[in-house]
Formats: sequence, C-alpha cells, structure tokens
Amino acid sequence: MTDTSSLSISRRALLGAFAATAVTAAPTYSKAAGFLRGSGDIRRLKMYSARTGEKIDMIYWIEGDYIKDAVQEVTWFMRDWRTNDTKHIDMRTMDIMAAAHNLMDVNEPYMLLSGYRSPKTNAMLRRRSSGVAKNSLHLKGQAADLRLASRSVNQMARAASSCHAGGVGRYSGSNFVHMDCGPVRSWGR
Repeated sequence: MTDTSSLSISRRALLGAFAATAVTAAPTYSKAAGFLRGSGDIRRLKMYSARTGEKIDMIYWIEGDYIKDAVQEVTWFMRDWRTNDTKHIDMRTMDIMAAAHNLMDVNEPYMLLSGYRSPKTNAMLRRRSSGVAKNSLHLKGQAADLRLASRSVNQMARAASSCHAGGVGRYSGSNFVHMDCGPVRSWGR
C-alpha cells in the first residue's frame, strides 16, 4: 500500500503548477445565468494584435477570482489602437472569448481586430461601413472582433453561440467573428 501522505499536494500548489506551465482546465458550460459556473479553476486569454505587434497569453481568473492586474493588462491590450484610449473590458466578454477558445480546442491565439473603440474611431468606421453600429458595444468595452487562421468563421461563431451568453456576429466576407456580452442574439452568415 502506498503512503498517500508523502504524495499529497495542496490544491494551491497544483494550481500554481498549472499557472506556471500555462495549462488550462477544460470548462463545463451551463445555460444558467453564470454560464461559466464550474468552468475549471483557470481561465486564460491568448491573443495577438497585427496592428500593434503585441501578444498576450494571460491567465486572468483562478479559483473563482479575477486577477486585477491581469484584467488591467487585457484592458490595455484591447485598447483602441488608433487613439490609445482604453475602457475597462467587461469580464463577461473576456469569459465568452476564453470559453469559445477552449471549446474549439485550439492552441493558436486569437487575432484581435477590434476591442474597445473610442467614439471618434467608431464614428470614423461608421462613415466607411454600414455594418458599424452607432451604439456599438465596442464603445462600452463589451465586444471583440476576432479571427483564427485554423478555424472558420462558422466554427468560431458556433463555439461562441454555444455559451448562450451574448451576441455573436458572423462576418464571413471579412473573415472574423464578433463576440459581445450583450443580449443573446446572432447575425450574419
């Protein structure tokens, strides 16, 4: 018989090892209001911005607690790159992005096309395209436009939609998916 007391490891030590090696637990999704309840002990975002050249691989939630410094770093990363203006990124949007990424079982980081948009940037984009909403959730830090080279727009949209937690827009012509923490809805093809 093995002496288990010499082999035991604390939960905190195990989570520390996971965080140190950037291993994430696979989430279990619920249609309840807390759509990521029981989602494992770690949540992580992996993204890069072709506009700024920046990359982020951030564990932002451990054991039910958001990590303040990590959330602030995600907020800076998702800033309006045209003006460097920031707005706190809604953690529900971060959760939807992380949950969809885990569901797709990819290691590739998201390419962030648009996170927070300043009113000036949103107005400029509205003049150029009819597809930009006047009261876009990007203005509130509640939306992200994302791309993955290894997954189609439809695969990404299905993963985000399966969270039952916000809006999901398919932009097949431009090869990206919009994810937000607003009302549950979908659009595009």
